[in-house]
Amino acid sequence: MNIELLLEKVIPYIAGLLEAIGVFVIVVASCKAIIKLIKFKFDLSNEDIKIELSMAMALALDFKLGAEILKTVTVRNLDEFFVLAAVTILRIIISFVIHWEVKSKERKDEINRAKDEISTYK
Repeated sequence: MNIELLLEKVIPYIAGLLEAIGVFVIVVASCKAIIKLIKFKFDLSNEDIKIELSMAMALALDFKLGAEILKTVTVRNLDEFFVLAAVTILRIIISFVIHWEVKSKERKDEINRAKDEISTYK
């Protein structure tokens, strides 16, 4: 059997599985975030919930991006490639924004912890 034919048959299933995992991660993280929001009486200033949900969305996007990359193997014409490239670029941009947001929050937390430590020594 030709490897290209095998890949054309197998890749849609693998890509579908990766996309399903991404959806599962988003659903589980969203449910956890909702439960925490209820537990904290809808305190929207709680940044930990936002960061945890953002990290889960970044992980889900990584799975979905992996699926998009696999799909490039089965592209048959240029129009399909342009659509796939656009979706991939958008997912990469969203992933970078989420990672930037998480890193920014982590830096703020480190600064606040350092300030707290300095104030306890005074």
